[in-house]
Amino acid sequence: MPASPSTARAINDRLALRLLQEEGPLTASRLKELTGLSRPTVADLVERLQDSGLIRVVGETGADRRGPNARVYGIVADRAHLAALDVRTRSVSVVVTDLLGAPLAEASLPMEGLSDGRAVERAAALLERTTRKAGAARLHSIGIGAPGLVDPATGELRDSAQLPAWHRRLVPVLQKRLPGVAVHVENETNVAAVAEQREGAARDRDTFVLLWLGHGVGAAVVLDGRLRRGASGGAGEIGFLPVPGTGGLPSATGCEGGFHALAGSAAIQALASRYGVEAGETAGDREPPGAVAVRAALESPGRGRAGAADAFLDALAERIALGAAAVSAVLDPGCVVLGGEVGLAGGPGLAARVEERLAALSPLRTEVRASALGGAAVLRGALLTVRDRAQDELFGTTR
Repeated sequence: MPASPSTARAINDRLALRLLQEEGPLTASRLKELTGLSRPTVADLVERLQDSGLIRVVGETGADRRGPNARVYGIVADRAHLAALDVRTRSVSVVVTDLLGAPLAEASLPMEGLSDGRAVERAAALLERTTRKAGAARLHSIGIGAPGLVDPATGELRDSAQLPAWHRRLVPVLQKRLPGVAVHVENETNVAAVAEQREGAARDRDTFVLLWLGHGVGAAVVLDGRLRRGASGGAGEIGFLPVPGTGGLPSATGCEGGFHALAGSAAIQALASRYGVEAGETAGDREPPGAVAVRAALESPGRGRAGAADAFLDALAERIALGAAAVSAVLDPGCVVLGGEVGLAGGPGLAARVEERLAALSPLRTEVRASALGGAAVLRGALLTVRDRAQDELFGTTR
């Protein structure tokens, strides 16, 4: 059955908006070429989108030739303003952008040592100040990347003894202080995977696993281009994975005996000390001690394969390969990205070591890549996720 005229118009409008998102400002002639639509149809859709306030004339082309200039149309980026938050156990970072994701203002603050009430107030006030600094009268949507499980049915951050209580209190407080603003929460590793797939190390992969290596450990699973969260939102909680070498087993209330005990930042720092690698100073929540230790080992001059730095990196690669092997055996993703601050610090050198050891543990060929974004992937992924939601709502599109 052919589409009705109204349905056809909606499909054409969505196609044009998607092209303007991906390609940037375009002339009507260029829209005609890219869409394959007739000139009158393109003229009609341009008029509709202008009348709806979604696009406007942003310039002209043809100044260097004879004849009338062609108008260039672009999406009205200030139609809506968005905010993204990276909520850690020790800090909060925020960015406010326009509808296309162009940053207008950014800020961050430490949260360590604060009471729950003070931490929530400080985070909410940071968002409000950054919004004013960006010149945004009102936010359309807020995206939050946070550690912990997000209930797939309710979208709420679940209770966890491992995380501060103010993480769960933040969303209701923001909803109360900013009525009418949509607030979306996603696990930090999941949004980091979104960023690595769109703009980072997994841009050419529609199936991969992001192995998060920061203060803690986690994983995000992307299969056939879709992020998989699991029945309870816990897909990728690899810190609880039982592995050899921890001296114990994890429990329902703690991951001390699991993979976290081998590859968490504190464990990496202790391993470095055992090999005599001096980690140096950290830069707070954004630079876990484990990442500093890995960077120090890679920068150690004049070390041969038998040197302390190389021995430490080899031992660390053995540990990481245990978690990667479990992921590979269950999912066969073909690619594992070492994410987070440790993955970024380790770079291709650590990734190559892990890939070599993984090949000895698993018959499934798995490429190991270093993160391109590190810890910055959480904030960027939260922004990409909330931008998609806002554009789908305002443009009437579906992905």
